[in-house]
Amino acid sequence: MDFIKFAEGFGALTCIMSVQKKSDDEYGELRIVAGNKAYVDSVEHPVGGLEMNTTKFVPNQLYTTYIPPDLNFEEACFQAAVKKKVVHSYVHPERYAFWFNMTFLPLMCDEGDLCYCAYTMELNPAADMDRMANVSVEASANVLNTCIKLRGAENFNVAMNDVIKDIRKLCGAASCIILLFDTINKKCVTLCEDKAEGSTLLPMDAYLDENFYDLAQSWEATIAGSNCIIAKNKQGMGEIKKRNPKWYESLTNAKVESLVLFPLKARGEILGYIWACNFEAERAIRIKETLEITSFILASEIGNYLLLDRLKILSSMDLLTGVLNRNEMNNVVSELCAGTRAKGKSAGVVFADLNGLKTVNDEEGHQAGDDLLKRAARTLRTVFSDDEIFRAGGDEFSVIVTDISEEELAKKAEMIKTNSKDFEGVSFAVGYSQVSKAKDIRKALRKADENMYEDKRLFYEAHPEKRRGAHKDDFKMQVENKKG
Repeated sequence: MDFIKFAEGFGALTCIMSVQKKSDDEYGELRIVAGNKAYVDSVEHPVGGLEMNTTKFVPNQLYTTYIPPDLNFEEACFQAAVKKKVVHSYVHPERYAFWFNMTFLPLMCDEGDLCYCAYTMELNPAADMDRMANVSVEASANVLNTCIKLRGAENFNVAMNDVIKDIRKLCGAASCIILLFDTINKKCVTLCEDKAEGSTLLPMDAYLDENFYDLAQSWEATIAGSNCIIAKNKQGMGEIKKRNPKWYESLTNAKVESLVLFPLKARGEILGYIWACNFEAERAIRIKETLEITSFILASEIGNYLLLDRLKILSSMDLLTGVLNRNEMNNVVSELCAGTRAKGKSAGVVFADLNGLKTVNDEEGHQAGDDLLKRAARTLRTVFSDDEIFRAGGDEFSVIVTDISEEELAKKAEMIKTNSKDFEGVSFAVGYSQVSKAKDIRKALRKADENMYEDKRLFYEAHPEKRRGAHKDDFKMQVENKKG
């Protein structure tokens, strides 16, 4: 076949690829045999954002002469040239500033172990939604199913559990996971996970130690400018081994034999990844076609969810100490009083006022005072959970606990004072109160506050030096006002 003449019959950028067949599942060298004038010009006179490794086109060179190794490109060529399937893909490889509308057409002119396909492409500087929607009926149905589940969901996490189960079934995988990055705490978090019945793979949380975040950060470089990794056999896994030996070792130890990995990217930021382990190799093209769009949708939905979550955190958390703020405390009190939270259960309140904060601020500066407040919050966390602790204001913390007896509450209040000895400079005036019905929480608040001020009065009587900078009668007047 006259490959140059054949390629010139296409108006779009077109080249002819040869694929060396080794077996029904493995291939050898991939070469660009010939290209039409438009394709050769794209190599030798590239537009900005489309530069290749060289600006000289030479027929029958390895494709890696022009672009870095790309498992997805190789798989498409293999499916078209060897398996004689028509393959279409619309993607945005990270290494280029364009969206690629690519079609791989099988050619019936094999020569021994050399199989051929035509690769034609169209470039778009921005995503074309019509092109993105031009996928198979099956892929469209899968994507639509994902959209319906997410848009109609009252509970985002429940919906995501359903979505990941669908994705695992699509992949025919032993395990499928969505893993998110917590960039503040430098750790990875499992959003959702589904395992096939009988799978011997361990859950993802078994691997999420303090080193996993750094390992996950290396995946972007392993993808190497493509839009995903689909390693369907030993050959594909071998490419991961070359690019990222440490990760390959981790995968091997976890009994992972094949892998699908798609980044979830929104607003220019990688939020995390979808990945599937030990999937059915014959589904590779279908998986890629579906997940290229599904990951685009999921990234947008997860990005919005995380944004709302961050806004909620900002409105409910004290940013200095990391505990909940007074606004959130008021919300909890209102819900308890209205009977919409902890209905029929008892409730307890602890007020813990930090002693000596003003002295530290005056003598050592506000940074030292802030550090003391942080240590105070950590002290309370040794006794109570994060959703029970509030910074009521200034140097005062409060704790609201439901379903607790007065004896249990008294023990926990005492533990605060005991545990504070392990934190430099932390000393609390503590008051507590318990009510048998949570809706009477305001009574407990008033009584705990009075008890705390009495405890603080006794502390300052024993340590008058801690009251430096305040008028002698100020505190006494404050206590009397509270009692009144």
